[in-house]
Amino acid sequence: MFGWWKRNRRRKLKKKPFNPEWRELIDANFDIFGCLTREQQNELINHVKVFLAEKNFEGCGGLELTDEMKVIIAAQACLLLMHRHTDYYSRLKSILVYPSSYFGVSNDPEDADDGEHRLGESWDTGVIVLAWDAVLNGAHNVADGHNLVFHEFSHQLDQEDGRADGLPILNEKGDSFLDRRGKYSAWAQVFSREFKQHVEHTRRGKRTVLDEYGATNPAEYFSVATECFFEKPNSMKKKHPQLYRELKKFYKLDPASWRTRRYRVNRE
Repeated sequence: MFGWWKRNRRRKLKKKPFNPEWRELIDANFDIFGCLTREQQNELINHVKVFLAEKNFEGCGGLELTDEMKVIIAAQACLLLMHRHTDYYSRLKSILVYPSSYFGVSNDPEDADDGEHRLGESWDTGVIVLAWDAVLNGAHNVADGHNLVFHEFSHQLDQEDGRADGLPILNEKGDSFLDRRGKYSAWAQVFSREFKQHVEHTRRGKRTVLDEYGATNPAEYFSVATECFFEKPNSMKKKHPQLYRELKKFYKLDPASWRTRRYRVNRE
């Protein structure tokens, strides 16, 4: 009963008009939006409608949170949900936004005194923390391989099964047992091999397409790979074709095929 109510509510939300000024705001500030077809743009906008209605935003560190900030965050987060059945980051409840980097303390009791300046983090308790200046920079700079929203929200996708292990839920509605087994087997083989190679390259100081932070653990590798997939797709596809293929199947988008006037800098 609750599932039907939620689906019906979301259908109604998608039918509501979207503030045209907000759409212009997304177009002006989220460069990847200009890569999408009109149909894809409309799908993304509909996801944004649901996301804004269901998630709680809080300004922190003196930040006066605006609707414009929420919209720019939502647009980037919802790109990761395109073309597939989604429950809109089901475990996520609140998004905390700081004006810039903030001082965070480790969740590990043994490291309680170990603090550091951070730009963002994703908690398995249903909270994402973001630094607004980094969010806006990531929306505009689409070629540096870094996007804070992609990184932290991909962690939420990873955590939907209750584990942060670099293995998001791959099942889709209608998949057979053989479909599911094939997807998980292919993902495990590719990501395990690519992660080990990345760790080795990082240890040796070898420059790679993916940020070295991905060598931290499999969960961080998945999030770093997600950033690279959307921001350096041509290089990833050339140097890590199987990794690119797995991410393309998961996100159901092909950034390497995008051509748009909106890319103001050399993407690679």
